Amino acid sequence: MNETLLYVLKRLGQAILTLFLASALCFAIIQLAPGDYLDTLRLNPQISPERLEELIKQFGLDKSPLVQYGRWLGRVVTHFDFGTSFLYWRPVSSLLLERIPATLLLAIASIIVTWAIAIPLGIISAVKQNSTLDKLLRVLSYFGQGFPSFITALLLLFVAQNLSPLFPIGGMTSINYNYLSPLGKVLDIGWHMILPTIALSITSFAGLQRLTRGQLLDVLRQDYIQTARAKGLPEDRVIYVHALRNAVNPLITLLGFEFASLLGGAFIAEFFFNWPGLGRLILQAVQGQDIYLVMGSLMMGATMLIVGNLLADLLLKAVDPRIKLAELK
Repeated sequence: MNETLLYVLKRLGQAILTLFLASALCFAIIQLAPGDYLDTLRLNPQISPERLEELIKQFGLDKSPLVQYGRWLGRVVTHFDFGTSFLYWRPVSSLLLERIPATLLLAIASIIVTWAIAIPLGIISAVKQNSTLDKLLRVLSYFGQGFPSFITALLLLFVAQNLSPLFPIGGMTSINYNYLSPLGKVLDIGWHMILPTIALSITSFAGLQRLTRGQLLDVLRQDYIQTARAKGLPEDRVIYVHALRNAVNPLITLLGFEFASLLGGAFIAEFFFNWPGLGRLILQAVQGQDIYLVMGSLMMGATMLIVGNLLADLLLKAVDPRIKLAELK
């Protein structure tokens, strides 16, 4: 059995324990919140006390929190059943399968845009250290990193409103989406992704740009870089082959955490741009105290975080074969 397979199996074992502890903690925190979903129904005079009692028994709310959690965990493990949503009256699993692709699409697009902008700007800033261009890029990165995501989203919505119909105001598809050709559907979704992707990318790109600049400057000061220059190697080869290859490792390690932060930032982008993703679903579930939908959404978010970190470690190994997976923590 090779090193990579052993490492993946080890991480999967750790993931199972992590998800179990995360689910128990999340369920405990939810139980600490005052009231429950049925509090809103109790205010409705058209719903009889008998019907409320039926709902309490149907959702298992008449049992102790420990019993509720045990039953929920048992259904998840044996049937991959996260329960029934109080708000939607649908299986939580089907709701998650509908929403996860939209969130993943937005997160992956944001990562691609972030890296495509931040890495080149970080390289330019490091190579042109202390120049006017470097100072301008550093100010830009500080400004972007300190700009709240919700302000960015509001400004982009304002721009979209004033430039309408150049940019869509919100949603994932147009009204005539079902009548478009396959290529037209792809272009329509891409058109709707522009503003939420920018909103998610601005803060991430600023931090990554600064990190790229710092890592590359550290590597450029190393003795082997000076030796490569002394041998007469072209500057482009010194930077892009020798220096950048060693500077990129910490950036790849950051990829898994960046993926997780994008999932957290998706709450804001999905809310403002009416994007039908996991972030909006969790927000609605929390507001409505939909226990099983909150649990299912948080578990999917934790799973995506674990998968993102695992892929980052495997990518780090692929980029630098000298790294031993057993030494990664």
